[in-house]
Amino acid sequence: MEFFVYLALFSPLLGSLIAALFAMKKKVLFTGIVTSCLLGLSTLSSFYLLYFIYTTNEVIQVELMQWINIGNINVSFSFVVDYISVVMMCVVTLVSTMVHIHSIGYMEDDKGFNRYFAYLSAFVFSMLILVMSDNFLGLFIGWEGVGLCSWLLIGFWYHKDSASWAANEAFIMNRVADLGMLIAIFLIFWNLGSLNYDIVFANISTLNTETITLIGIFLFIGAMGKSAQFPFHTWLADAMEGPTPVSALIHAATMVTAGVYLLVRCNEIYVLIPHIGYAIACLGAFVAIFAASMAIVNNDMKKIIAYSTLSQLGYMFVAAGLGAYWVALFHLVTHAFFKSVLFLGAGNVMHAMQNELDIRKMGGLYKQMKSTAIIMIIASVALAGIYPLAGFFSKDKILEAAFNADATFIWFVLWTGAFMTAFYSFRLIFKVFFGKVSYDTNALHPHETHNFVLASMLPLVILAVIAGWGEHSFETFVTMQLPSWAALNLAHSTALILILVTSFVALMGIFFAWFKYIKEDGFSSSWENNLMYKILTNQYYVPWFYEKVICKSYLYLSKIAYKQVDLKIIDAFVDGIAHFIYSSGKEARIVQKASLSSSLKVMIIGILVLFIFAAVIFFKKVM
Repeated sequence: MEFFVYLALFSPLLGSLIAALFAMKKKVLFTGIVTSCLLGLSTLSSFYLLYFIYTTNEVIQVELMQWINIGNINVSFSFVVDYISVVMMCVVTLVSTMVHIHSIGYMEDDKGFNRYFAYLSAFVFSMLILVMSDNFLGLFIGWEGVGLCSWLLIGFWYHKDSASWAANEAFIMNRVADLGMLIAIFLIFWNLGSLNYDIVFANISTLNTETITLIGIFLFIGAMGKSAQFPFHTWLADAMEGPTPVSALIHAATMVTAGVYLLVRCNEIYVLIPHIGYAIACLGAFVAIFAASMAIVNNDMKKIIAYSTLSQLGYMFVAAGLGAYWVALFHLVTHAFFKSVLFLGAGNVMHAMQNELDIRKMGGLYKQMKSTAIIMIIASVALAGIYPLAGFFSKDKILEAAFNADATFIWFVLWTGAFMTAFYSFRLIFKVFFGKVSYDTNALHPHETHNFVLASMLPLVILAVIAGWGEHSFETFVTMQLPSWAALNLAHSTALILILVTSFVALMGIFFAWFKYIKEDGFSSSWENNLMYKILTNQYYVPWFYEKVICKSYLYLSKIAYKQVDLKIIDAFVDGIAHFIYSSGKEARIVQKASLSSSLKVMIIGILVLFIFAAVIFFKKVM
């Protein structure tokens, strides 16, 4: 099995290196094909490993090499394929393969075609390092690797100021949060002397509650950055500046879910600090409705889907925070399928509309883009949580977990979020594919994308339909490692009522969207002058606060530090030392001159100094 582990891991790296050889050359279709094939190979290997673990219940552990072996520090490049990591491997590689194939069509006219595939495959390799490592240091390497690759991909069109700015924002904000994760890793090693998962989780209960709490908090800070949880959320919507398939991969199925994966992986830490878990669930519920509220007024197609991702990540954190770890992982899997399809579909629409993103300038595209429309409608139904699609099974389990934990307010927030999710999902569908045509029919002639691009979306949309049907098999598989969870406090009739109530409110959200945007022509223009509308469109003024209060204050303090401290104190002190040495050297230069009279003067002064010194010593002895 070791061979298949390395095949799954290193195939994307090989593809990235091959594509990198042509990075600065004109488009070579071969780079897109070879990277896609190697990703397909990685996918097949991952699913074979899944089959092996499912049939044998054996965890695969491999060591590539010793890395750090100094004193008591022993860290190796080693990997584990267990019940959690193999699920993540299958999701990451499958979605990545489809995104690579889709990108061949999406990026066909781009000058950076070869460079794009080098970055994209490097990202997948980094993500696999993250999920397959058997220790925190290896996880951190993958963690930083996906951060670097996301910076390259978000800022791929670096000639655009907005893309460069968005890439830097994402990179810097994640570095701030990553400091928290780094502190957690230091605390773990300082207290337990190891970073290996097995050793850490076996001994974590020996630490006092305060230390475990600190570790849990700092790990979660790292997770907040990667998964764009409040207050580190602003980078995600701005990251839509990158190519759309990048959003399908990074901002739907892989990097942004790394924070959820971290909590699921570290479940043995968080079960010891349930108060921190509850705080995580509360933050997740807040983000779920916070992001959904911004999605319902946004008019940028990609940003609507981005806010949706942010909201759904909140649902996942609620499940993880309440101890339903397998439910969080289950929603991560189902969400990866229908959200990546939505992003890829958005890419198809963008191409057809010559990169237009404003849904107010679309409409009536169903006839010209029937296949894309059907695929996006199915994905939106899954996102809304309608039976029998995948989103229904995973999202309802999260609401069930909240009600079961007597977290009634959290349940109500998520229930409200379910209405908003259905509304903004179908607001996008109705504004883009139905209703009146709002674009210039003389200037634009929308058309469907290539057949192979649509074919790359089919496996994902099929899984968006059927992935939830294997709920019980999934639960049985992952709870071989994760804590089992069931709604033991709920009667069957109560659980059924909750399902019906949640499904009803989701259907009402779809109906309301239909009523406002098909029967009527949307909200009246006076709504845009409403205070609440302005708050939502300005993202609750959080970006404004960051720029005007935090960034401007930091810049002001930096200028003071530079002009008053650096120049007037530090520089003056260093320059003073240099001036003193220079002046001393200038005065002492006389001894270097080849002047007899000057040399005699120095000799006489030296002799007088020696005589005085000798006289002082003599008189001390006499006295």
